[in-house]
Formats: sequence, structure tokens, C-alpha cells
Amino acid sequence: MAAQHKDEVPSPGSSETNVPGATAELSEKPFRDSGLKSEDDYENLNYPPAWKFEKWFIGGYTQSRMLKFKKPKSMYTAINLFAGVAIMFYGYDQGVMSQVNLNPDYQTHMGINPVKGNQRNVAAEGGIVAVYYIGTLIGALIAGSLADRCGRIKAVVFGSMWALLGAVLQASAYNIAWMCCARVIAGVGVGAIDCVVPVWSAEVSSHSARGAFLAIEFFMNIGGLALAYWIEFFAYLNPNKVMAWRTPLALQIIFILFIGIGINFFPESPRWLMKMGRETESRNVLTATRDGDIEYELKSIKKVVKYELETSGSNHYVAMLFPKDKYSRQLRWRVFLAVWLQIMQELVGIGVITVYAVDLFQDAGFGETLSKLLAGFNNISYMFSVIFAVITLDRFGRRCK
Repeated sequence: MAAQHKDEVPSPGSSETNVPGATAELSEKPFRDSGLKSEDDYENLNYPPAWKFEKWFIGGYTQSRMLKFKKPKSMYTAINLFAGVAIMFYGYDQGVMSQVNLNPDYQTHMGINPVKGNQRNVAAEGGIVAVYYIGTLIGALIAGSLADRCGRIKAVVFGSMWALLGAVLQASAYNIAWMCCARVIAGVGVGAIDCVVPVWSAEVSSHSARGAFLAIEFFMNIGGLALAYWIEFFAYLNPNKVMAWRTPLALQIIFILFIGIGINFFPESPRWLMKMGRETESRNVLTATRDGDIEYELKSIKKVVKYELETSGSNHYVAMLFPKDKYSRQLRWRVFLAVWLQIMQELVGIGVITVYAVDLFQDAGFGETLSKLLAGFNNISYMFSVIFAVITLDRFGRRCK
């Protein structure tokens, strides 16, 4: 599954043993546990054949199409900016319904007007918001497998196509069934993009600033949420209430086209290229994105790819849920830990604040305009609080947070 490949790659002088896409123990311990004669026994890898359905998915990486820069730092900056925009889109999509729900024309089209005091309409309003997350779950599960089979870039293009269809359907919806279907379709696309982009950006980035790299992406994520809110705040001032809710939904299309087309001009994950036996291309990507000697990192990638190929039967969802060996049990624990951290984060109520902040402030006794302003400034403070992680993540480690 693609989402397990986010860890760091050590420099030759580093005291850590992390390698791309593996935890520290994967640098040495797996080779002892897997029965390999030597850690250096990775030169002649038995690469898997290309997935037979890969040609059915459009887009992908080619060396000739990849952007060229004189300095690796410029490529690194371009990747950072692109990944930030992709994650900003996820935040935008999270926050876009916050004031759409309040629009009387939208409520009339969805058959949920009035919402206040009507239990059926309240439940329907919440249902329209909630079905989106069913789609994101499905999209993330599909993209995780797809990214390992045909590459990170093709998985992002796949997600972009679903997100584009969902955005068009949302902006043109005329009833609740239409909107619910559109939300699920959009969710599939956004879930796929959000699942793969952080993994892709981590794998093509240098290990020395990978934590800050990801933190900046999530700063952009909250920035997208705030952007959606303030666009809707000013759109709501438009006397044309039809355009006031359809325009913010339609603006998703700009993000999607940029992501779906732009990703094809960036390098593929060197880790995935190596796993597919495309060593020369993997080396070229490292050369384009790294300063200095790349041989140490290339060897580190080979070591982990060797181990992954040895344990390929355990790298799928069923094996994670029902482990049959030590490696699968360790992998299941890591996956459960990551998943439950996210679940516990949502259980504190941040999702409710994101979507229903205006309603909560109004229920607390604030006026409509003041409630909207408070919700907007809450999103801005939420965004700037991520700066703390950007500054400290690579200096003090992940667990100190």
C-alpha cells in the first residue's frame, strides 16, 4: 500500500538507519529476519512484471516530459509548490460546504428548506456532507493499491478524473440525489489525490527536510480550507444566490485541472521506479532532485526494494488485517497506529468545527454576520498554528508533538 512509504532516508553520516519508505529497523533487521545471506545481496533483483492493466490508465512519468531545472533546489521548490497546491485543494474541498449549507437557494434545490426546527431536513443536510467521506475512504483504498501497481503519477491522474466529474456534477446539481452522488464521486477523487500526493512528495524530496516538507503541505491544506470559506463569505454578498453557492463549487475545477495535468511533468517516485526495475530512471530522478552524491541513497532504496520483493505477499490489505507472519504483524501495528491517530484527531470535533462553525456560533448566541467572521478568523488561526510543526518537525522529531 502506497501510504506506508513516508519515512526518511539517512545521509551517509547519519546516526539513524531509516531508508526511503521504511522505518529504521528495515535498514538492517529485515535482511537478517528474511534469511538473506548479506545486506549487500541486492544487486540482482527479481523485478515483478508490469501490471497488465497499467496501460489502461492515462498519464504517467516519462523522462523526456519531466521539467528540467539547472539546480536540484529549483526542482525541489517546484515539487514543494505543486504538492502544496494539491493538498490545498483537499482543504478547499473540505471547507467548501460550510456556507453552501446556509444558502437558501441551495436549501430549496436540495429540498431541505427550512433546516431549522425540521429533523428530517437537518439529517438530510448532514447526510449530504457526510457521504463525501465515504467516497474519500473508497478513493484512498483504491489509490493506495493503484499507486503501487502503476505508479504515483498515474494514481493522481486517476483521482483527478473522478474529482473533475464530481466537481462538475456538484456545481450543476438540482436535487439531493444528484448532489449526494456528486459528493461521493468527488470524494473518490479527492481521497485518491490526498492519499498519494504526500507519499509521492516525500519520496521525491530530500530526507533532510522531509518533515518540514509535509508540514508545509498541511499548512497549505488548512490554507485551502480558509480560502474556500472566505470565497464563500464574499460570494454570499452577491444578490444572485444561485451563483453564490454554485461558483465556489465550480472553482474546484481549476485546482483539479492544474493537478491532473501538471503532475505529468514532474518526476516519478525513485523508489517505485526501482521497484519496477527502472534503475536508470530512478537514478535520473535522484540526480534531478538531490545535491551531491546519490549512490548512498540509491543503495538504500535497493535494499528496501529487495526486502519488499521478498515480502510482497504481505504488502496488501488482507495481510495487514489478518497477519500470518512477523512482518505482517509489525505492519498491521503500524497501520493501526497511524489510522487510530487520525480517528482520535477527528473525535476531538475538528471536523464539526470545520463544516458547521457558523451554526455553532449562531447557536451560542452570536449574530449571523459575526458568526461568519468568527468562523473565518478561526480558520486563519488554524492555518497559522501549523507553522509550529513546520519549524520543529525536523529539529525535534515526530513524537515530541
